[in-house]
Amino acid sequence: MKAVLCTRFGGPDDLELKDLPDPVPATGEVVVKVAAAALNFFDTLIIAGKYQVKPPFPFSPAAEFAGTVEAVGAGVTGLAPGDPVLGHAAFGAAREKVAIAADRLVKLPPGLALERAAGLTVIYGTTLHALQDRARLRPGETLVVLGASGGTGLAAIELGKQMGARVIACASSAEKLAFAREHGADATVNYAEEDLKDALKRLTEGRGADVIYDPVGGPYTEPALRSIAWQGRFLVIGFAAGEIPRLPLNLVLLKGCDVVGVFWGAWIERDKAGHRANMQAIVRWAAEGKLSAHVHAAYPLARTADAIKSLSDRKVMGKVVLRP
Repeated sequence: MKAVLCTRFGGPDDLELKDLPDPVPATGEVVVKVAAAALNFFDTLIIAGKYQVKPPFPFSPAAEFAGTVEAVGAGVTGLAPGDPVLGHAAFGAAREKVAIAADRLVKLPPGLALERAAGLTVIYGTTLHALQDRARLRPGETLVVLGASGGTGLAAIELGKQMGARVIACASSAEKLAFAREHGADATVNYAEEDLKDALKRLTEGRGADVIYDPVGGPYTEPALRSIAWQGRFLVIGFAAGEIPRLPLNLVLLKGCDVVGVFWGAWIERDKAGHRANMQAIVRWAAEGKLSAHVHAAYPLARTADAIKSLSDRKVMGKVVLRP
């Protein structure tokens, strides 16, 4: 089988396309023929040795995928050859076939295209955990989404609307904000052209946002926090801007608000039943057309470097997938 391999830390152009033996399922494992593997921003970091997970060489990037079951190992129940599934691991999906523990797979309902399903786990899984389990977002509340056109931002808009919130999308260009409106945002802020705090205060009539979803960090975190409502919840998702901000804790005191960490990767290991329940809801909503699972672009394995560069260049709206 073909596989994209990282044999040393470096950039996208250092990746290599190699032939490997087909995998064989061990006890409790399933071999999946990959139809699409989805990339995330952290793939730009993991190949450079800058991510918290540092796999042994050689490894493949891409943490999530969808495809069909090809073979099952001893002890596996509930899955059979031909079943459509999505799967998630820390890395390793940029290849034609994947051997993975059966409990990391979710069987897909009819009508959900594999290319759309490939990118559901990380962005929608993270976001449902953030909004539902950590922020306890309630119908009628106001949700502010920073970095609203990226994968996690898109998921936050769509899941926020699914949960009954009013969603204000924030991004850095008119094109990105138009994309956010197409996917359900009720109002938008271009934080490259106007003061973020003032705009959010205006759009909430001075009350502030109940929940703020921040996958960006950098210079936007503090002004967003300054616009939060009394007893609001500020969700720390990640730092795509590259800078980890320092927050004045007097703001937290004066707002009576919560700053809530969302470490989805650790949570799914600690609460596997909760994660499975969330993913079953997500694949059902996607099959029903309530979540777009928007694919920005699809690349063949041989162009994995170009796909990762598009993430580094902040050109992606939605997801980028690889087609083995």
